[in-house]
Amino acid sequence: MRCKRVCLVINPRAGHNVAKITDLIAVFAAAGWKTDIALKAYPGQAMQLAARAARQNYDLIVAYGGDGTINKVVNGVINARGRSIVGVIPGGTANEWAVEIGLPLDPVHAALTLVNSDARTIDLGHIQVEGLTFPHSTQPGDQQLAPPKGKKVRKKQVKAADKGKPRFLLMAGLGTDAAVMPYISKTFKYQAGSRAFEVAAAKKLTELQPFPVEIRAIDDAGDATLLWRGEAWQVLVANARLYGSIVDIAPEAYLDDGNLDVCVLTVGNLFATIGQITSLLLRRKPDDETAEYFQAPHFSIRAPASIGMHLDGSLSKLGNYLSKADREALQQADDPSKVMVEYRFDVLPGALQVAIPRGYDDTLFKKSPGNEEAHAAPQEQKDTRTARHNDHFVEGQQEAPELIKALLEHGLKMTVIGVAPNPDKKDTCIIAGTLQNQKTGDAVPVAVPVDDTVVVTNRAGKRLSAAAVLELQEGTVVVIEGKKSRQGVIRATHIVI
Repeated sequence: MRCKRVCLVINPRAGHNVAKITDLIAVFAAAGWKTDIALKAYPGQAMQLAARAARQNYDLIVAYGGDGTINKVVNGVINARGRSIVGVIPGGTANEWAVEIGLPLDPVHAALTLVNSDARTIDLGHIQVEGLTFPHSTQPGDQQLAPPKGKKVRKKQVKAADKGKPRFLLMAGLGTDAAVMPYISKTFKYQAGSRAFEVAAAKKLTELQPFPVEIRAIDDAGDATLLWRGEAWQVLVANARLYGSIVDIAPEAYLDDGNLDVCVLTVGNLFATIGQITSLLLRRKPDDETAEYFQAPHFSIRAPASIGMHLDGSLSKLGNYLSKADREALQQADDPSKVMVEYRFDVLPGALQVAIPRGYDDTLFKKSPGNEEAHAAPQEQKDTRTARHNDHFVEGQQEAPELIKALLEHGLKMTVIGVAPNPDKKDTCIIAGTLQNQKTGDAVPVAVPVDDTVVVTNRAGKRLSAAAVLELQEGTVVVIEGKKSRQGVIRATHIVI
Protein backbone atom coordinates (compact mmCIF):
# COMPACT_ATOMS: atom_id res chain seq x y z
CA MET A 1 0.00 0.00 0.00
CA ARG A 2 2.03 2.90 -1.29
CA CYS A 3 1.25 6.08 0.61
CA LYS A 4 2.96 9.43 0.84
CA ARG A 5 0.37 11.64 2.53
CA VAL A 6 -1.77 10.44 5.42
CA CYS A 7 -4.52 12.27 7.29
CA LEU A 8 -5.22 10.94 10.79
CA VAL A 9 -8.81 11.83 11.82
CA ILE A 10 -9.02 11.48 15.59
CA ASN A 11 -11.99 11.16 17.90
CA PRO A 12 -10.30 12.27 21.16
CA ARG A 13 -12.74 10.16 23.25
CA ALA A 14 -12.37 12.27 26.39
CA GLY A 15 -8.60 12.31 25.89
CA HIS A 16 -8.14 8.53 25.73
CA ASN A 17 -7.00 8.52 22.10
CA VAL A 18 -4.80 11.61 22.25
CA ALA A 19 -2.08 9.97 24.35
CA LYS A 20 -0.92 7.66 21.55
CA ILE A 21 -0.70 10.21 18.73
CA THR A 22 3.08 10.57 18.96
CA ASP A 23 3.48 6.76 18.85
CA LEU A 24 1.43 6.60 15.64
CA ILE A 25 3.27 9.48 14.00
CA ALA A 26 6.61 7.79 14.72
CA VAL A 27 5.50 4.53 13.07
CA PHE A 28 4.03 6.30 10.04
CA ALA A 29 7.12 8.51 9.67
CA ALA A 30 9.35 5.41 9.79
CA ALA A 31 7.30 4.06 6.89
CA GLY A 32 7.95 7.24 4.94
CA TRP A 33 4.44 8.63 5.38
CA LYS A 34 3.87 12.35 5.98
CA THR A 35 1.06 12.51 8.53
CA ASP A 36 -1.28 15.41 9.21
CA ILE A 37 -3.58 15.47 12.24
CA ALA A 38 -7.29 16.35 12.15
CA LEU A 39 -8.81 16.38 15.63
CA LYS A 40 -12.60 16.13 15.95
CA ALA A 41 -13.91 18.93 18.18
CA TYR A 42 -17.69 18.40 18.03
CA PRO A 43 -20.20 15.70 16.94
CA GLY A 44 -20.30 15.13 13.20
CA GLN A 45 -17.06 16.95 12.47
CA ALA A 46 -15.19 13.74 11.62
CA MET A 47 -17.23 13.52 8.42
CA GLN A 48 -16.28 17.07 7.45
CA LEU A 49 -12.61 16.47 8.23
CA ALA A 50 -12.55 13.30 6.14
CA ALA A 51 -14.32 14.99 3.23
CA ARG A 52 -11.81 17.83 3.28
CA ALA A 53 -8.90 15.36 3.37
CA ALA A 54 -10.39 13.40 0.45
CA ARG A 55 -10.75 16.59 -1.61
CA GLN A 56 -7.11 17.34 -0.84
CA ASN A 57 -6.19 13.94 -2.32
CA TYR A 58 -4.61 12.31 0.72
CA ASP A 59 -3.50 8.79 -0.16
CA LEU A 60 -4.75 7.36 3.13
CA ILE A 61 -7.32 8.70 5.60
CA VAL A 62 -7.08 6.93 8.96
CA ALA A 63 -10.02 6.94 11.36
CA TYR A 64 -8.74 6.76 14.94
CA GLY A 65 -11.81 6.02 17.04
CA GLY A 66 -14.71 3.61 17.25
CA ASP A 67 -17.05 2.24 14.61
CA GLY A 68 -19.09 5.45 14.67
CA THR A 69 -16.00 7.48 13.81
CA ILE A 70 -15.17 5.06 11.00
CA ASN A 71 -18.71 5.44 9.65
CA LYS A 72 -18.36 9.22 9.54
CA VAL A 73 -14.96 9.04 7.84
CA VAL A 74 -16.33 6.62 5.23
CA ASN A 75 -19.27 8.90 4.52
CA GLY A 76 -17.00 11.93 4.34
CA VAL A 77 -14.77 10.26 1.74
CA ILE A 78 -17.77 9.13 -0.33
CA ASN A 79 -19.51 12.52 -0.07
CA ALA A 80 -16.36 14.19 -1.42
CA ARG A 81 -16.18 11.60 -4.22
CA GLY A 82 -12.65 10.96 -3.08
CA ARG A 83 -10.41 8.06 -4.01
CA SER A 84 -8.50 7.95 -0.74
CA ILE A 85 -7.99 4.64 1.02
CA VAL A 86 -9.65 4.42 4.44
CA GLY A 87 -7.62 2.88 7.26
CA VAL A 88 -8.38 2.38 10.94
CA ILE A 89 -6.70 2.65 14.33
CA PRO A 90 -9.14 1.15 16.88
CA GLY A 91 -10.05 3.59 19.62
CA GLY A 92 -13.68 2.90 20.48
CA THR A 93 -15.81 0.62 22.63
CA ALA A 94 -16.71 -2.36 20.46
CA ASN A 95 -14.25 -1.85 17.55
CA GLU A 96 -16.25 -4.28 15.42
CA TRP A 97 -14.54 -3.39 12.13
CA ALA A 98 -11.11 -4.01 13.66
CA VAL A 99 -12.26 -7.39 14.98
CA GLU A 100 -13.76 -8.30 11.60
CA ILE A 101 -10.51 -7.73 9.67
CA GLY A 102 -8.08 -8.99 12.32
CA LEU A 103 -6.64 -5.60 13.24
CA PRO A 104 -4.91 -5.48 16.67
CA LEU A 105 -6.76 -3.37 19.21
CA ASP A 106 -3.57 -1.83 20.62
CA PRO A 107 -2.95 1.43 18.70
CA VAL A 108 0.79 0.90 18.12
CA HIS A 109 0.36 -2.69 16.93
CA ALA A 110 -2.52 -1.48 14.75
CA ALA A 111 -0.29 1.20 13.21
CA LEU A 112 2.38 -1.39 12.39
CA THR A 113 -0.29 -3.64 10.87
CA LEU A 114 -1.67 -0.71 8.86
CA VAL A 115 1.76 -0.19 7.32
CA ASN A 116 1.75 -3.88 6.36
CA SER A 117 -1.66 -3.70 4.67
CA ASP A 118 -3.06 -3.54 1.16
CA ALA A 119 -5.92 -1.57 -0.35
CA ARG A 120 -8.97 -3.73 -1.07
CA THR A 121 -12.22 -2.68 -2.72
CA ILE A 122 -15.41 -3.35 -0.75
CA ASP A 123 -19.17 -2.75 -0.92
CA LEU A 124 -21.09 -0.40 1.33
CA GLY A 125 -24.70 -0.32 2.43
CA HIS A 126 -26.91 2.68 1.71
CA ILE A 127 -30.19 3.69 3.33
CA GLN A 128 -32.88 6.18 2.43
CA VAL A 129 -36.51 6.77 3.37
CA GLU A 130 -39.00 6.17 0.58
CA GLY A 131 -41.96 7.63 2.47
CA LEU A 132 -44.31 7.66 5.44
CA THR A 133 -47.70 6.00 5.73
CA PHE A 134 -50.08 7.55 8.23
CA PRO A 135 -53.01 5.70 9.88
CA HIS A 136 -56.03 5.18 7.61
CA SER A 137 -54.07 6.17 4.50
CA THR A 138 -53.45 3.91 1.50
CA GLN A 139 -50.74 1.45 2.41
CA PRO A 140 -48.34 -0.42 0.16
CA GLY A 141 -49.14 -4.10 -0.16
CA ASP A 142 -52.47 -5.89 0.18
CA GLN A 143 -54.38 -3.69 2.60
CA GLN A 144 -56.22 -0.63 1.21
CA LEU A 145 -57.78 1.83 3.63
CA ALA A 146 -59.63 5.06 2.83
CA PRO A 147 -57.57 8.13 3.74
CA PRO A 148 -59.30 10.76 5.87
CA LYS A 149 -59.48 14.33 4.73
CA GLY A 150 -56.11 16.01 4.57
CA LYS A 151 -54.17 12.76 4.93
CA LYS A 152 -52.26 11.10 2.13
CA VAL A 153 -49.34 8.77 1.58
CA ARG A 154 -46.04 10.56 1.37
CA LYS A 155 -43.18 8.93 -0.49
CA LYS A 156 -40.46 11.50 -0.84
CA GLN A 157 -37.08 10.20 -1.92
CA VAL A 158 -34.21 11.57 0.13
CA LYS A 159 -30.98 12.65 -1.50
CA ALA A 160 -27.90 10.52 -0.78
CA ALA A 161 -25.89 13.39 0.70
CA ASP A 162 -28.43 14.00 3.44
CA LYS A 163 -27.45 14.83 7.03
CA GLY A 164 -28.28 11.29 8.11
CA LYS A 165 -24.95 9.64 7.17
CA PRO A 166 -26.83 7.25 4.89
CA ARG A 167 -24.04 4.72 4.19
CA PHE A 168 -22.86 1.99 6.48
CA LEU A 169 -19.79 -0.21 6.53
CA LEU A 170 -20.86 -2.91 8.99
CA MET A 171 -24.63 -2.96 9.51
CA ALA A 172 -27.80 -1.03 10.17
CA GLY A 173 -30.16 -2.02 12.96
CA LEU A 174 -33.82 -1.39 13.77
CA GLY A 175 -35.24 -2.32 17.15
CA THR A 176 -33.85 -3.36 20.49
CA ASP A 177 -30.25 -2.17 20.21
CA ALA A 178 -31.19 1.29 18.93
CA ALA A 179 -33.80 1.57 21.72
CA VAL A 180 -31.13 0.93 24.36
CA MET A 181 -28.37 3.18 22.97
CA PRO A 182 -29.76 6.52 24.24
CA TYR A 183 -29.51 5.20 27.82
CA ILE A 184 -25.82 4.27 27.70
CA SER A 185 -23.61 6.56 29.78
CA LYS A 186 -20.61 7.73 27.76
CA THR A 187 -18.45 7.89 30.87
CA PHE A 188 -19.38 4.32 31.80
CA LYS A 189 -18.95 3.19 28.18
CA TYR A 190 -15.37 4.47 28.15
CA GLN A 191 -14.68 2.57 31.38
CA ALA A 192 -16.61 -0.67 30.82
CA GLY A 193 -16.60 -1.01 27.03
CA SER A 194 -19.31 -3.24 25.57
CA ARG A 195 -20.54 -4.13 29.09
CA ALA A 196 -22.14 -0.68 29.19
CA PHE A 197 -24.63 -1.83 26.54
CA GLU A 198 -25.46 -4.96 28.53
CA VAL A 199 -26.11 -2.92 31.68
CA ALA A 200 -28.36 -0.45 29.84
CA ALA A 201 -30.22 -3.30 28.10
CA ALA A 202 -30.89 -5.02 31.43
CA LYS A 203 -32.43 -1.82 32.82
CA LYS A 204 -34.70 -1.31 29.80
CA LEU A 205 -35.54 -4.98 29.19
CA THR A 206 -39.05 -4.84 30.65
CA GLU A 207 -39.92 -1.77 28.56
CA LEU A 208 -38.89 -3.22 25.20
CA GLN A 209 -41.67 -4.29 22.86
CA PRO A 210 -41.69 -6.15 19.54
CA PHE A 211 -42.86 -4.25 16.48
CA PRO A 212 -44.52 -5.04 13.12
CA VAL A 213 -42.19 -5.40 10.12
CA GLU A 214 -42.56 -6.06 6.41
CA ILE A 215 -39.50 -7.02 4.37
CA ARG A 216 -39.42 -7.06 0.58
CA ALA A 217 -36.67 -7.77 -1.92
CA ILE A 218 -36.50 -5.38 -4.85
CA ASP A 219 -35.19 -6.55 -8.21
CA ASP A 220 -33.34 -4.48 -10.81
CA ALA A 221 -36.62 -3.57 -12.49
CA GLY A 222 -37.92 -2.10 -9.23
CA ASP A 223 -40.47 -4.86 -8.59
CA ALA A 224 -40.92 -5.86 -4.94
CA THR A 225 -41.41 -9.39 -3.59
CA LEU A 226 -42.70 -9.88 -0.06
CA LEU A 227 -40.20 -12.00 1.91
CA TRP A 228 -41.53 -11.78 5.43
CA ARG A 229 -44.23 -10.08 7.49
CA GLY A 230 -44.67 -10.32 11.25
CA GLU A 231 -43.44 -9.02 14.59
CA ALA A 232 -39.75 -8.75 15.46
CA TRP A 233 -37.47 -7.70 18.26
CA GLN A 234 -34.64 -6.72 15.96
CA VAL A 235 -33.91 -6.30 12.25
CA LEU A 236 -30.28 -6.13 11.13
CA VAL A 237 -29.16 -5.24 7.61
CA ALA A 238 -25.57 -6.41 7.35
CA ASN A 239 -22.63 -5.80 5.07
CA ALA A 240 -20.30 -7.71 7.43
CA ARG A 241 -20.91 -10.59 9.86
CA LEU A 242 -20.22 -9.83 13.50
CA TYR A 243 -22.69 -8.17 15.85
CA GLY A 244 -21.26 -6.85 19.09
CA SER A 245 -17.89 -8.24 17.96
CA ILE A 246 -18.87 -11.79 18.98
CA VAL A 247 -22.25 -12.84 17.46
CA ASP A 248 -22.12 -14.17 13.90
CA ILE A 249 -25.36 -12.53 12.83
CA ALA A 250 -24.87 -12.89 9.04
CA PRO A 251 -22.77 -16.00 8.36
CA GLU A 252 -23.11 -15.71 4.57
CA ALA A 253 -22.14 -12.03 4.34
CA TYR A 254 -19.15 -10.88 2.28
CA LEU A 255 -17.70 -7.42 1.76
CA ASP A 256 -17.45 -7.85 -2.01
CA ASP A 257 -20.41 -10.02 -3.10
CA GLY A 258 -22.76 -7.22 -4.20
CA ASN A 259 -25.41 -8.20 -1.61
CA LEU A 260 -26.77 -7.17 1.76
CA ASP A 261 -27.83 -9.73 4.37
CA VAL A 262 -30.91 -9.27 6.54
CA CYS A 263 -31.37 -11.05 9.85
CA VAL A 264 -34.72 -10.79 11.67
CA LEU A 265 -34.96 -11.84 15.32
CA THR A 266 -38.61 -12.81 15.38
CA VAL A 267 -41.16 -12.97 18.19
CA GLY A 268 -41.98 -16.41 19.52
CA ASN A 269 -43.38 -17.79 22.75
CA LEU A 270 -41.57 -17.42 26.07
CA PHE A 271 -39.48 -20.56 25.57
CA ALA A 272 -38.49 -19.48 22.05
CA THR A 273 -37.40 -16.07 23.34
CA ILE A 274 -35.32 -17.66 26.11
CA GLY A 275 -33.83 -20.00 23.52
CA GLN A 276 -32.86 -17.06 21.33
CA ILE A 277 -31.13 -15.28 24.20
CA THR A 278 -29.30 -18.48 25.16
CA SER A 279 -28.19 -19.02 21.56
CA LEU A 280 -26.81 -15.49 21.31
CA LEU A 281 -24.91 -15.79 24.59
CA LEU A 282 -23.57 -19.33 24.27
CA ARG A 283 -23.46 -20.24 20.58
CA ARG A 284 -22.59 -16.72 19.40
CA LYS A 285 -25.22 -16.99 16.67
CA PRO A 286 -29.01 -16.59 16.45
CA ASP A 287 -31.27 -19.60 16.90
CA ASP A 288 -32.48 -20.58 13.41
CA GLU A 289 -35.96 -21.37 14.73
CA THR A 290 -36.59 -17.77 15.79
CA ALA A 291 -34.45 -15.97 13.20
CA GLU A 292 -35.05 -15.32 9.51
CA TYR A 293 -32.29 -14.69 6.95
CA PHE A 294 -32.49 -13.04 3.54
CA GLN A 295 -29.91 -11.94 1.00
CA ALA A 296 -30.37 -9.49 -1.89
CA PRO A 297 -28.83 -6.31 -3.33
CA HIS A 298 -31.92 -4.23 -2.52
CA PHE A 299 -34.51 -4.35 0.27
CA SER A 300 -37.60 -2.43 1.31
CA ILE A 301 -38.35 -2.60 5.04
CA ARG A 302 -41.46 -1.13 6.66
CA ALA A 303 -41.44 -0.46 10.39
CA PRO A 304 -43.07 2.01 12.79
CA ALA A 305 -41.63 5.53 12.96
CA SER A 306 -41.24 5.10 16.72
CA ILE A 307 -38.62 2.36 16.25
CA GLY A 308 -35.04 3.62 16.59
CA MET A 309 -32.29 2.92 14.09
CA HIS A 310 -28.50 2.83 14.19
CA LEU A 311 -25.80 2.73 11.54
CA ASP A 312 -22.53 1.06 12.53
CA GLY A 313 -23.40 1.38 16.19
CA SER A 314 -24.37 5.06 16.24
CA LEU A 315 -27.95 6.29 16.50
CA SER A 316 -29.36 7.73 13.30
CA LYS A 317 -32.39 10.02 13.63
CA LEU A 318 -35.32 9.46 11.29
CA GLY A 319 -35.78 13.21 10.91
CA ASN A 320 -32.45 13.49 9.12
CA TYR A 321 -33.89 11.49 6.22
CA LEU A 322 -37.15 13.41 5.85
CA SER A 323 -38.20 16.57 4.07
CA LYS A 324 -39.34 19.48 6.20
CA ALA A 325 -42.99 18.74 5.36
CA ASP A 326 -42.64 15.09 6.40
CA ARG A 327 -40.89 16.00 9.65
CA GLU A 328 -43.69 18.40 10.54
CA ALA A 329 -46.36 15.85 9.66
CA LEU A 330 -44.66 13.23 11.81
CA GLN A 331 -44.39 15.62 14.75
CA GLN A 332 -48.13 16.29 14.51
CA ALA A 333 -49.04 12.60 14.46
CA ASP A 334 -51.02 11.48 17.52
CA ASP A 335 -49.12 8.19 17.81
CA PRO A 336 -45.77 7.76 15.95
CA SER A 337 -45.98 4.00 16.51
CA LYS A 338 -48.93 3.96 14.09
CA VAL A 339 -46.98 5.80 11.38
CA MET A 340 -45.10 3.38 9.14
CA VAL A 341 -41.75 4.23 7.55
CA GLU A 342 -40.66 2.59 4.34
CA TYR A 343 -36.87 2.28 4.33
CA ARG A 344 -34.91 1.42 1.22
CA PHE A 345 -31.60 -0.41 1.68
CA ASP A 346 -29.23 -0.79 -1.27
CA VAL A 347 -25.78 -2.25 -1.68
CA LEU A 348 -23.19 0.03 -3.29
CA PRO A 349 -20.83 -2.44 -5.02
CA GLY A 350 -17.12 -1.60 -4.96
CA ALA A 351 -17.79 1.79 -3.40
CA LEU A 352 -14.71 2.15 -1.21
CA GLN A 353 -11.05 1.21 -0.86
CA VAL A 354 -10.04 0.13 2.63
CA ALA A 355 -6.76 -0.98 4.19
CA ILE A 356 -6.82 -4.72 4.97
CA PRO A 357 -3.92 -6.40 6.84
CA ARG A 358 -1.77 -8.64 4.70
CA GLY A 359 -2.13 -11.41 7.26
CA TYR A 360 -5.94 -11.41 7.06
CA ASP A 361 -7.45 -14.78 6.09
CA ASP A 362 -10.00 -13.26 3.65
CA THR A 363 -13.04 -14.67 5.48
CA LEU A 364 -15.12 -11.69 4.36
CA PHE A 365 -13.97 -11.72 0.74
CA LYS A 366 -15.29 -13.81 -2.13
CA LYS A 367 -12.77 -12.44 -4.61
CA SER A 368 -9.14 -13.33 -4.10
CA PRO A 369 -6.62 -10.48 -3.79
CA GLY A 370 -4.34 -9.62 -6.67
CA ASN A 371 -1.18 -10.57 -4.80
CA GLU A 372 -1.60 -14.08 -3.36
CA GLU A 373 1.87 -14.15 -1.81
CA ALA A 374 1.35 -10.85 -0.04
CA HIS A 375 -1.81 -12.17 1.60
CA ALA A 376 -0.45 -15.37 3.09
CA ALA A 377 -2.39 -16.48 6.13
CA PRO A 378 -0.88 -15.58 9.52
CA GLN A 379 0.09 -19.20 10.24
CA GLU A 380 1.84 -19.45 6.86
CA GLN A 381 3.78 -16.27 7.60
CA LYS A 382 4.70 -17.62 11.04
CA ASP A 383 5.87 -20.90 9.54
CA THR A 384 8.00 -19.01 7.01
CA ARG A 385 9.62 -17.00 9.80
CA THR A 386 10.27 -20.15 11.81
CA ALA A 387 11.96 -21.75 8.82
CA ARG A 388 14.25 -18.72 8.60
CA HIS A 389 15.06 -18.74 12.30
CA ASN A 390 18.20 -20.81 11.95
CA ASP A 391 19.35 -18.73 9.00
CA HIS A 392 19.69 -15.42 10.88
CA PHE A 393 23.47 -15.51 11.29
CA VAL A 394 25.55 -14.00 8.48
CA GLU A 395 28.43 -16.36 7.70
CA GLY A 396 31.91 -15.11 8.46
CA GLN A 397 30.93 -11.65 9.69
CA GLN A 398 31.77 -10.57 13.23
CA GLU A 399 31.89 -7.12 14.80
CA ALA A 400 34.82 -6.15 17.03
CA PRO A 401 34.18 -6.73 20.76
CA GLU A 402 35.29 -3.15 21.49
CA LEU A 403 32.58 -1.77 19.18
CA ILE A 404 29.87 -3.92 20.74
CA LYS A 405 31.01 -2.90 24.24
CA ALA A 406 30.85 0.78 23.28
CA LEU A 407 27.40 0.37 21.74
CA LEU A 408 26.08 -1.39 24.82
CA GLU A 409 27.43 1.35 27.08
CA HIS A 410 26.48 4.43 25.04
CA GLY A 411 23.74 3.35 22.65
CA LEU A 412 20.03 4.13 22.89
CA LYS A 413 18.24 1.43 24.84
CA MET A 414 14.87 0.78 23.23
CA THR A 415 12.09 -1.42 24.64
CA VAL A 416 10.31 -3.12 21.76
CA ILE A 417 6.52 -2.86 21.38
CA GLY A 418 6.20 -4.53 18.00
CA VAL A 419 7.72 -5.15 14.58
CA ALA A 420 6.22 -5.26 11.09
CA PRO A 421 7.51 -5.55 7.52
CA ASN A 422 7.26 -2.50 5.33
CA PRO A 423 6.14 -4.00 2.00
CA ASP A 424 6.62 -0.72 0.13
CA LYS A 425 10.38 -1.01 0.63
CA LYS A 426 12.00 -4.34 -0.13
CA ASP A 427 13.69 -6.13 2.79
CA THR A 428 12.69 -3.38 5.19
CA CYS A 429 10.88 -3.56 8.50
CA ILE A 430 9.89 -1.16 11.26
CA ILE A 431 10.48 -1.57 15.01
CA ALA A 432 8.16 0.41 17.27
CA GLY A 433 9.10 0.94 20.87
CA THR A 434 10.05 3.38 23.60
CA LEU A 435 13.13 5.04 25.04
CA GLN A 436 13.31 6.11 28.66
CA ASN A 437 13.76 9.81 29.34
CA GLN A 438 16.77 9.87 31.67
CA LYS A 439 15.57 12.98 33.52
CA THR A 440 11.86 12.19 34.01
CA GLY A 441 11.69 8.43 33.55
CA ASP A 442 8.89 8.87 31.00
CA ALA A 443 8.62 6.48 28.05
CA VAL A 444 9.33 8.29 24.77
CA PRO A 445 7.76 6.66 21.68
CA VAL A 446 10.11 5.94 18.77
CA ALA A 447 10.24 3.87 15.61
CA VAL A 448 13.22 2.46 13.73
CA PRO A 449 13.21 1.60 10.02
CA VAL A 450 15.59 -1.31 9.39
CA ASP A 451 17.02 -2.10 5.95
CA ASP A 452 20.17 -3.72 4.58
CA THR A 453 22.27 -0.65 5.44
CA VAL A 454 21.76 -1.23 9.17
CA VAL A 455 24.29 -3.49 10.88
CA VAL A 456 22.41 -5.91 13.15
CA THR A 457 24.32 -8.08 15.64
CA ASN A 458 23.76 -10.12 18.77
CA ARG A 459 25.57 -9.22 21.99
CA ALA A 460 28.44 -11.52 21.05
CA GLY A 461 29.05 -9.42 17.94
CA LYS A 462 27.82 -12.00 15.40
CA ARG A 463 26.18 -10.36 12.42
CA LEU A 464 22.47 -11.12 11.98
CA SER A 465 20.34 -10.81 8.90
CA ALA A 466 17.54 -8.23 8.83
CA ALA A 467 15.09 -11.14 9.13
CA ALA A 468 16.21 -11.58 12.74
CA VAL A 469 14.54 -8.28 13.56
CA LEU A 470 11.13 -9.70 12.65
CA GLU A 471 11.53 -12.22 15.47
CA LEU A 472 11.80 -9.57 18.17
CA GLN A 473 9.24 -10.01 20.95
CA GLU A 474 7.40 -7.28 22.83
CA GLY A 475 9.38 -6.23 25.90
CA THR A 476 12.79 -7.08 24.41
CA VAL A 477 15.43 -4.39 24.94
CA VAL A 478 17.68 -3.60 21.97
CA VAL A 479 20.55 -1.14 21.79
CA ILE A 480 20.66 1.29 18.87
CA GLU A 481 23.23 3.66 17.47
CA GLY A 482 21.58 6.44 15.51
CA LYS A 483 19.95 9.86 15.55
CA LYS A 484 16.35 10.52 16.54
CA SER A 485 14.25 12.93 14.50
CA ARG A 486 11.54 15.23 15.84
CA GLN A 487 8.95 12.75 14.57
CA GLY A 488 10.46 10.06 16.79
CA VAL A 489 12.23 8.15 13.99
CA ILE A 490 15.68 6.77 14.78
CA ARG A 491 17.90 6.48 11.71
CA ALA A 492 19.99 3.57 12.94
CA THR A 493 23.45 2.52 11.82
CA HIS A 494 23.84 -0.35 14.32
CA ILE A 495 21.37 -2.46 16.32
CA VAL A 496 22.44 -4.91 19.02
CA ILE A 497 19.84 -7.55 19.91
